[in-house]
Amino acid sequence: MLKYEEIIEYIKNSIKTEKLDHPKKLPSIRFIQNLFHCSAGTVLKAYTKLEQDHIIYSVPKSGYYIINDFHDKSSSKHPIIDFSAVNLNVESFPYKNFQHCLNKSIDLYKEKLFTYSDPRGLKSLITVLSKHIQSYQIFTKSDNIIITSSSQQVLNILSTMPFPNGKSNILVEQPTYYGMIKYLELNNIPVLGINRDFNGIDLDELEKLFKYGNIKFFYTIPRFHNPTGTSYSKQEKQEIIKLAAKYDVYIVEDDIAADLDMNKKNDPMFSYDTSSKVIYLKSYSKVLMPGLRVAALILPELLINKFLEYKRWTDISSPILSQGALEIYIKNGMFDAHMKHLVSLYANRVHSLKSTLLENKHPRINYNIPDSGYFGCLYINGSLKYDKVITELQHKNIKIFDTSECFLKEYKCNNYFRLTISEVNEKQIVKNIPILLEVLNKYID
Repeated sequence: MLKYEEIIEYIKNSIKTEKLDHPKKLPSIRFIQNLFHCSAGTVLKAYTKLEQDHIIYSVPKSGYYIINDFHDKSSSKHPIIDFSAVNLNVESFPYKNFQHCLNKSIDLYKEKLFTYSDPRGLKSLITVLSKHIQSYQIFTKSDNIIITSSSQQVLNILSTMPFPNGKSNILVEQPTYYGMIKYLELNNIPVLGINRDFNGIDLDELEKLFKYGNIKFFYTIPRFHNPTGTSYSKQEKQEIIKLAAKYDVYIVEDDIAADLDMNKKNDPMFSYDTSSKVIYLKSYSKVLMPGLRVAALILPELLINKFLEYKRWTDISSPILSQGALEIYIKNGMFDAHMKHLVSLYANRVHSLKSTLLENKHPRINYNIPDSGYFGCLYINGSLKYDKVITELQHKNIKIFDTSECFLKEYKCNNYFRLTISEVNEKQIVKNIPILLEVLNKYID
């Protein structure tokens, strides 16, 4: 074994056994140099390799620190097993590449950083995106694309602004993304619900709501629905679009997990729309980092001017630095390489989740686990002592998301449990899912 490899093994073992003098900080280069009787260059080579493997990170004029410990994930003797987080794990993100793109963005767009930019977004990013999204079977003019400061901003504006159909109610799936629920409730926006379970939605009920419900738009997550993990079939998507055209209802398609779909024939609803009723929304935060705050929106022409008017007085313009970095990241092929890695990583975890559930069947616990995406979902047949479930899981260091937040008040339900795989690996899944199931089974009445 080479000297620098010995140093790497020493550091890794020290982290695992918690034998470092300063738990968050690595020994100085001089200390390791004296310990191993080697040059400073050899120590730097070892530390650089550890940094490339995302085990440590450097702070100028301070030293080297442990990533896992800093983020409070695996440093604890009893780590939290987090089945709730949707955001990308820091260890899964090639931050060095994106840091390069941020630096390049500053160089390219430094003058624009000191002025207000076009509320539509950075034109060069829009040009790149209009070509990039064609791989998702999305073909549109650049003029119909708007860059926003997150998908949440889009939902907020669309919920507030008037629509050409003159209608006022918003229809949402039950359950659905909790951020949408919260905004509608906080702003007293009129909203109706339609049940969506592991079998999808009742299209006859949807038609009645479209016909008599004064529906401005229907907010839907067709692919890897949050929180059930289900996806609409091609026939269901086409039927929903047909009903929208018939009853003059717009559809807001939140395609948050498009990048994680391994089925390249699973086209978005937008690709079937011939009546300009589908508003397409795609976020980049969940597959990159939440702090990026960049989403792409495709609007029918009738809605563009009104949306831009509302957006202009929401944030004037979306941050140029993030947009420029994303443009470079996509244009240089880094995004596609990152997604190839992430799709494989998540697919392995989802497969592990499905296999573990198959091996630990409970008669009153149903589940839906897709082939890829962020998460699967459990459904409890029967009433459940929900508070006791959460309390016992906390004692066992297992964290899950409170899926009751995904329901309107009149639809409240504690029977669903979303299981997200972005913060857990296969080993943690295999070990902790049986524990979770036993706790659930214990408190079913």
